[in-house]
Amino acid sequence: MRITTRIMVGAGAAALIAVGAPVAANATVATPPVPGTVPGTVVSVIPNSPVSFDTWGPYSSSDGKAKAWGKVSVQKKSHKQWYWKTEYKTVKVCKWHDGEKKCRWVKKPYKKHAWKWVHEYSYTVSSTLKNSKWWGDPRYRCAWETFRIVNFNGSTSFKSFKNCGKSTASYSFSGTNAKDIDVKVSRGSSSSPKGHWNSWKSVYSA
Repeated sequence: MRITTRIMVGAGAAALIAVGAPVAANATVATPPVPGTVPGTVVSVIPNSPVSFDTWGPYSSSDGKAKAWGKVSVQKKSHKQWYWKTEYKTVKVCKWHDGEKKCRWVKKPYKKHAWKWVHEYSYTVSSTLKNSKWWGDPRYRCAWETFRIVNFNGSTSFKSFKNCGKSTASYSFSGTNAKDIDVKVSRGSSSSPKGHWNSWKSVYSA
């Protein structure tokens, strides 16, 4: 499933930083950093974007005995930070040698204050997990759903939930800066999924 309000991320998405973005009309006006303040201090905040919602599923295990569906919400939060930026200037350096003054132009680094907009994408995934067969072989009495979360920095994490009862079960989890979230539905015991996996199904894609 795709979020209704698309989140456009450029080539620098892994860093999630867009430098020099315009300030919203009602944002706090940034003031020059005070000597002694720590780089990274938040100096201005853009009002948060509206929360985007979309649904996903239903997705079933390969034997049809487990089923999962739900919704996902995403909100973009932005703030402006200052940091130390290294730049270079050309200066004339002179030295006396054997009574003769010799000069040359060299580039020297110096630090200056700079600003950047930092954007964070917060998400919440909610799910309902149904178990259509809670009796029989103990290896397959439970419904399982396993989520795979891939972030913009390339890291991957997993979250799994189970339902071994007759009633549907509800779950949710939250995080930031996910590029893709997928889910696999399967059958298993009370300790782990064992089989009847379906393929990875999309829950969210930035």
